[in-house]
Amino acid sequence: MWKKLVVLAGIGVAVVLVAKKIKANSDERALWHEATTAPDLR
Repeated sequence: MWKKLVVLAGIGVAVVLVAKKIKANSDERALWHEATTAPDLR
C-alpha cells in the first residue's frame, strides 16, 4: 500500500517538474522571439 503511494507521489512530482521545465522553455523562447524580431512601427 505505502509503496504504491510513494510511487504515485514520485510520478506526480516528476510530472510537475517536467511541466515547469516545458513552461520555462516556452517562456524563454517567446522572450527571445520578442527580443530578436523587428518592432512593428506602423
